[in-house]
Amino acid sequence: MSAYADVEELFHSSVGEEYLGEDITLVEHMIQCGELAIGAGAPDWLVVAALLHDIGHMLVTDAHAAQDAGVDLHHDEVGAEWIANRFPENVVEAVRLHVDAKRYLVSTDPSYIEKLSDASRQTFEIQGAGMDADEIAIFRSLPYSDEAIQLRLWDDLGKIRGASTLTIKDFQKRIENVEATR
Repeated sequence: MSAYADVEELFHSSVGEEYLGEDITLVEHMIQCGELAIGAGAPDWLVVAALLHDIGHMLVTDAHAAQDAGVDLHHDEVGAEWIANRFPENVVEAVRLHVDAKRYLVSTDPSYIEKLSDASRQTFEIQGAGMDADEIAIFRSLPYSDEAIQLRLWDDLGKIRGASTLTIKDFQKRIENVEATR
């Protein structure tokens, strides 16, 4: 099966209908993030990373119960592992680092937390909260940390119900092109 077929199957399944405390479906959120990346003129690989950054939420079991219990199911790692079987390292690492990018942004700009939705503030605590100076330095030294920060900014903006103008089909060519670079 192609990467696009795998993505399309997940996006059309019922697992993308709810988004852990947000007023938007998970699928609509992910498509909006992809749209924001396109609007910013991002390269195809970063558009695909933005589109798929929360795919790990679709792959874990009972994400709602875990979040309610204060348990981090590491959707960033789960998603990155799934993506690693289909796409190149740049996509994998941008997705893997997007949670740490939130932690970094709050740690380096305390006012940033005010830009987060209530659900993102809750998960911020569950995901480890702020970074110390050593963690900040390590994060900034990682390849694709800049792209993960940009992806995180789109993540925060892509939460407007009804704002999506595209569907998963509109991303097919980009997904296929990026998969071919693996």
